[in-house]
Formats: sequence, structure tokens, C-alpha cells
Amino acid sequence: MKFEVEKQEKVVVVTARVEKLDALCAPELKGELVLANKEGHRNMVLDLSETRYIDSSGLSAVLIGHRGCRDAQGTFVLCGLQPAVSKLVSISQLDSVLKIVPTVQEAIDFVFMEEVERDL
Repeated sequence: MKFEVEKQEKVVVVTARVEKLDALCAPELKGELVLANKEGHRNMVLDLSETRYIDSSGLSAVLIGHRGCRDAQGTFVLCGLQPAVSKLVSISQLDSVLKIVPTVQEAIDFVFMEEVERDL
């Protein structure tokens, strides 16, 4: 399994178990993100700590996840970016669009904080 999906109470954590998030596996990631969104999950964390390389199709999958959460008035958080992945996200200027934190726990905490703010 290339992507591990863990559904929690208010957030879905998707862990990429791939070294390269490229055209070969990006469609599978898109499918997982869209499916979770269609099931009514509006908050997602994508853990890329095992991913050392990402290309445009990988970034496209990430943006589909982000858009699905945004459209559902939810939160999408990226975490665990390795240096090469982080650099490409910055070059693509997606760091200004996406919420990025270092760890899964920080990402989950951020989602819960956003949920509390939405409830106020």
C-alpha cells in the first residue's frame, strides 16, 4: 500500500509510503484524497516524511486535496517535508497557499485549533 489512510474523529491522516511522489503514484493519492472528501471528511493531513522527491503531478495531487478541504470549509495541512520536497514547494510558491508544519502531531493540533475557531 502506497498511501496509508487513518480516519480519526475530526481529521484524516494520509501517510505517503513512497520515496517518489510522481506520475506513477500521484493518481492513487488523488483518489484517496477525493474519496475521503466524498465520504464527508473536510480536514486532512498529508504526511510526506517518507517522500524524498515530488514532481508536478505530485504537487497537483496535493492541490486537489487542498481544494477539496477548502471547498468543504475544512483544513488541509502538509507535514514532514524533506528538504528537496520543501524546496520544490517553495519554488512553486505553494508555501504561500498551503499550511505546512513539521510533524503529524502539529498538523493534527492545527486542524483541531481551526475546528474550534470555526465553532466560535
